[in-house]
Amino acid sequence: MAEFDYMTEAGLYTGKTLRGTRAPRYKRFETAAEAVRFAMEDMPGSQLRGCVLEVNEARFDEKQIRMLYDAPAYPLSRRDK
Repeated sequence: MAEFDYMTEAGLYTGKTLRGTRAPRYKRFETAAEAVRFAMEDMPGSQLRGCVLEVNEARFDEKQIRMLYDAPAYPLSRRDK
């Protein structure tokens, strides 16, 4: 993946949950790093499927979000799992 700016504002469109519960469908973040962290650490796996991260009009699917989170350049500490 080309150079990615984790400090740019980002929006996260979440996927639907399996149970159909109502959850926010769009969330804005000050940085893309925070959006990636939220997607990987705080969202249920069922909601991660189908989510889209939008940064500077570029869109990233769940696999690309995982790659951004796992990248050595990711600037935030990762939660122990």
